[in-house]
Amino acid sequence: MNFQNWPIFPVDRSKLRLSLHTRVGLVLTALAASLLIILAGLWLHGTRNAIHEEVEAASRVSEQWLKAVLGEMQGVPAATRGERLLGVARAIGRVRANELEIRTAAGDTIYRSPAPTYKAGRTVPGWFAGLLAPELPTRTLAVDGYTLTLHPDASRAMLDAWDDLAAMAGWAVALLGLIFVATRGALGRALHPLAQIMRALDRTGRGRFDTRLPVFATPELGRISRAFNGMADRLGEAVDDNVRLESAREVDRQMNTRLEEERRVIARELHDELAQGITAVRALAGAIVQRTGDAPSLHIPAQGIVAVTGEMQDGVRNILHRLRPAAGHGLAVTLERQLANWQGQHPEIIANSHFAIGPQPVSDDLAMAVVRIVQEGLTNVVRHAHATQVDLAISRVGGWLQLTLADNGRGRYGQPSAQPGCGLGLAGMGERIAAFGGHLQFEQPVGGGFRIFARLPDAVVQHAPEEFA
Repeated sequence: MNFQNWPIFPVDRSKLRLSLHTRVGLVLTALAASLLIILAGLWLHGTRNAIHEEVEAASRVSEQWLKAVLGEMQGVPAATRGERLLGVARAIGRVRANELEIRTAAGDTIYRSPAPTYKAGRTVPGWFAGLLAPELPTRTLAVDGYTLTLHPDASRAMLDAWDDLAAMAGWAVALLGLIFVATRGALGRALHPLAQIMRALDRTGRGRFDTRLPVFATPELGRISRAFNGMADRLGEAVDDNVRLESAREVDRQMNTRLEEERRVIARELHDELAQGITAVRALAGAIVQRTGDAPSLHIPAQGIVAVTGEMQDGVRNILHRLRPAAGHGLAVTLERQLANWQGQHPEIIANSHFAIGPQPVSDDLAMAVVRIVQEGLTNVVRHAHATQVDLAISRVGGWLQLTLADNGRGRYGQPSAQPGCGLGLAGMGERIAAFGGHLQFEQPVGGGFRIFARLPDAVVQHAPEEFA
């Protein structure tokens, strides 16, 4: 037969696993079976002793009887004594629990007791006989050239013990089966709520967090139901909190998007309207300066206009860079300019920077986020840290853009300042970073000060975006 062409049917191993009821029932049944085996061992020991005593007593009685018979033979003539002995032995038949053998002086067996009639033809298994067979000596008597030997025979007693053991084994098997069925049924009724608990867990796992369990009458199952309901309540609250948090983050993201768009619009308007107007005024004033060298009344005011419009251009340019920083390919330049302007406003604080961004640009959104994070961090240093030094470092490591802003101030910022806009800077910074899928960490070095560490996914762009002039 070719077994290779036979179809192979998959086996569902989950269906082969025994249920909890069956396993507990089997364990209890196994314990009961172990107890019965121990009792059986004790019974075998007692039965072996009983058989030994029974056969030993029968052998002694038989020996005494034979001595009495041989004593009576002394009055029988020697010529007929042998025939008389054989006649008496044949008339008696088998001696209880013993086998009688008569031999002549030459060693010939002239008589042996017949086979037992009690449970004739039956024997016990060899292993059972080995467990119960007692070790008894044979008894020998001699009379006028004849030797009478009593061989102890415990086969019938062992057969009775075997029948008793078989009957007890049958009752034991029936008892074990009853124990298994009763235990399994009792456990099935007692643990019936487990099926309801499993269904509740499955529903909760599928997102039905409104699932609740009744309080069961069994104390242990009642504790499980109360714990499950409490867990479901906390899980529902956590889900609601997550939904609210996601909603808040989405609102914050949309607000930041709109704010950036408004900044772009304002920057475009300033560039197209105000900046060009100031440039035109400065050009006209410069032309007046060139043509009125001999008219001090016009030349000096025109020079003032040129100077003022120059300052206005610088101010508008700074406002434009704050409203709309350079795109990702100019991130390092933008941050250097931002840090230089910030130190110009706060000369008492030394600002150090280290940028290892590389030649590849980052996305505009990521660059804008980095600029806003640095702006908020520098603002917090001024408002809260009372520091004399600030270190800014940005690098690319393993697909992440890492930003570190550290100061040597008084440590983690304490109570919010009374100045407008304070108190929500770090929270807004965290929400901005979370919107990109990044990580924000605050640290307090051993030597003092405060460190902000941020990691944002490095979204590299391959094209050069349009730079705002």
